[in-house]
Amino acid sequence: MDPTIFLCKFFQNLSNFPGVLQSIEVVHAYSFVFSSHSVIVLLLSYNLLLTKMAASADSTHDVVSLLSSPQRDFLLRNNGDQVKIESLKGKKLGVYFSASWCGPCRKFTPTLVEAYNEIVSKGDFEVVFASADENEESFKGYFSKMPWLAIPFSDSETRSRLDELFHVRGIPHLVLLEETGKVVTEDGVDIVRDYGVEAYPFTSTRIQELRAREEEARRNQSVRSLLISPSRDFVISSDGNEILVSELEGKTVGLYFSLNSFQRSSEFTPKLVEVYEKLKAKGENFEVLLIPLDEDEESFKKVLGSVPWLSLPFKDKICGKLVQYFELSTLPTLVIIGPDGKTLNPNVAEAIEDHGVDAYPFTPEKFAELDEILKAREASQTLESVLVSEDHDFLIGKDGVQIPVSELKGKVVLLYFSAHWCPPCRAFLPKLIDAYHEIKAKGNALEVVFISSDKDQASFDEFFGGMPWLALPFGDSRKKFLSRKFKVTGIPKLVAIGSSGQTSTTEARDLVLQYGARAYPFTEEKIQDIEAEEEETAKGWPEKVTHDTHEHELVLTRRRVYYCDGCNEQGYAWSYYCGECDFDLHPKCVLEEDKGSKDDTDVKEEDKSKDGWVCDGEVCKKV
Repeated sequence: MDPTIFLCKFFQNLSNFPGVLQSIEVVHAYSFVFSSHSVIVLLLSYNLLLTKMAASADSTHDVVSLLSSPQRDFLLRNNGDQVKIESLKGKKLGVYFSASWCGPCRKFTPTLVEAYNEIVSKGDFEVVFASADENEESFKGYFSKMPWLAIPFSDSETRSRLDELFHVRGIPHLVLLEETGKVVTEDGVDIVRDYGVEAYPFTSTRIQELRAREEEARRNQSVRSLLISPSRDFVISSDGNEILVSELEGKTVGLYFSLNSFQRSSEFTPKLVEVYEKLKAKGENFEVLLIPLDEDEESFKKVLGSVPWLSLPFKDKICGKLVQYFELSTLPTLVIIGPDGKTLNPNVAEAIEDHGVDAYPFTPEKFAELDEILKAREASQTLESVLVSEDHDFLIGKDGVQIPVSELKGKVVLLYFSAHWCPPCRAFLPKLIDAYHEIKAKGNALEVVFISSDKDQASFDEFFGGMPWLALPFGDSRKKFLSRKFKVTGIPKLVAIGSSGQTSTTEARDLVLQYGARAYPFTEEKIQDIEAEEEETAKGWPEKVTHDTHEHELVLTRRRVYYCDGCNEQGYAWSYYCGECDFDLHPKCVLEEDKGSKDDTDVKEEDKSKDGWVCDGEVCKKV
């Protein structure tokens, strides 16, 4: 599958911050998906939600036959009491598929409990828990925290039947039914997460009203509409005082989404404090408001006590809504709200890291000015300006011997951002070593510099010990500058600096994977030459083929990187491709005479447990 398509499919189910954050961290570590593609959070769209609700609404169920079995006409409370299923007739119903081992379930359950406790007093709503736990002890421990009913753990047949009936392929999963037993939606998790008790009575009409209200609020956005809730019209200062939201009106406000346990957030906060204090000293009408995403209150208090700005209260409901409203996709994020209450910029964190206080007032005009400064800076770039910082003017070779940066002048230099703990890095390393030796054997001027993200000196030493090139010393302060300069958000990453000292490409890793040593010297002109050669190579190949490993016709297609569905090996440049099925075959798998179609016995099946699950941070799915 094309890595870009894989990335999009991977994120389709994400819509709430905790899961988004976990996935962001995974992509940073496992960046086999090209780092040139930004992580996009694909929130569930309005039209998709309504379409799925409309499709679900065609189903109506009798509550008794839905939840009972021939041996059982009752449900359980967590104290062991039995409740007749007949008593649920005429009530709105939520069937909640969840499990104690599922992280996303444990995060969502308190949200559902909160909404349930507000709604249940109306007397016309109930939730029934259908467990996916592996044993009764786990079921009882998890169910003890739930105020609603449950299907007995012993009735696995009914639970399995409900799984199939409501197409449960991932948990948490919440099906909402009307009093008549008519299914309103199978997307109850998204609805409760987005709107909570406001979504009651969970009808399509009510959801449409809430969506329309959201759109209206977006059109008429103001500091008040963003930050005020029905129960709160204030924010808090670092010393705990309440400050009216109205005092922020007319100011430029930075909404700072931060998680203290996330390294990039903790590294960025001191830089933002520095900029904030300089702007305040100059009398600028600027304020920062922390949008806390911490799960631990002590951690939140520690952070708030160390910064000079304001904050929303810990675990305020508005925090989660703002995460979705601004489609948060990375941390740290600093959204700028202009004096008119409108969004001026969705994230200036990178600009502050690059330019500090000079990025203020964060207007399009200011960023255009900064772009010109950057272009001028890049035009005058030299190898020394990239790799030398004050008295740090050397690299290290084997046994720690110091090599002056000046000795690399006139060579093509590859900056290799990597780490021993990163599996994609370890997988890429042999390919880079092979290309390095082949390029050097031809007498070409090349050097590679390892820039480590390892966690300790021993890991650095072990990993660097298998490399034939140079490195920055472990813990060298230049790493932070280089990571920021080349926007390193995932590893492995390979940046090519040309013999003139100018950056040739920040995507040299892809070029090594695709072309190996042929990519040297990693210039655009060289890649164009290689692509022209590949066009020539493919001239004699048929444009369309049929193959007995796939039911549709396959078309010869330019594909940057893919995995062959025939031999399961990575491929580049050309594929015989079916766009309808996202199916690829290497040209060699199609054209080589000794490669026939694969027998069923040749196809390797993944080793999957029958009841296996995979969690992606937001939902746990059946394999």
